Amino acid sequence: MSQGTDAVPGRFAGKTAIVTGAGSGIGQATALRLAREGATVVVADISDARLEELAAAHPDLALIPVTADVATGDGVAAVAAGAGGRVDALANVAGIMDGFLPPGEIDDQTWEQVFAVNVTSMMRLTRAVLPIMLEAGGGAIVNVSSEASLRGSAAGVAYTASKHAVNGLTKSTAFFYKGQGIRANAVVPGGVITNIEAAFRSELAAAVVGPVLQATLPSVATAEQVASAITFLLSDDAANINGAILPCDGGWSAV
Repeated sequence: MSQGTDAVPGRFAGKTAIVTGAGSGIGQATALRLAREGATVVVADISDARLEELAAAHPDLALIPVTADVATGDGVAAVAAGAGGRVDALANVAGIMDGFLPPGEIDDQTWEQVFAVNVTSMMRLTRAVLPIMLEAGGGAIVNVSSEASLRGSAAGVAYTASKHAVNGLTKSTAFFYKGQGIRANAVVPGGVITNIEAAFRSELAAAVVGPVLQATLPSVATAEQVASAITFLLSDDAANINGAILPCDGGWSAV
């Protein structure tokens, strides 16, 4: 299987992008793809060490590291400020799992943390960049959702509910600003090779969800394959795509 399409030289030349969760996985692959296609990229991550390693490994690319916790208002403000007043593209990638905890076992801390990272950070960063994009006459936003946004059998209750909310945030943004040059879409990955832990913290989940995943989950994708879809939606090649919830899951959503 292909690891992803080749970069398109110059597709983002002269543009500035923000990518959250850029220290690893899908976020890192997206940031590198954007930079290789000409963008100046604000790479945001909670880990300073990961960002230092990323910048050191790619001194030829226009990367602006910003260490921030996007689950906080101050963190979002720092990320938005890193763009220096111009944002053409935003990729909300940062996200966390929930241990597959079912409704009867979910604790408040896990629920609140999952929503803070997976939903509230996206809303706040979208809210922060919209005035910049509107003043410039347009911009593109891609939110990373999940197969869990399409079904109840792919994760625990907090993650599943949060990714359903991501789809709603995406559609609402697309609807309200469709006439002002703003596009908002979501990519829906299935299994992806990343460093996000997806361990079962529930015997019930292991017994109920586990067999479903084993029976239906296609081969896992690479981060680069998902990054290909994200960068396409952020680019002018997707100029007529707005409000889409795009599965990038190897066909899982067709099961």
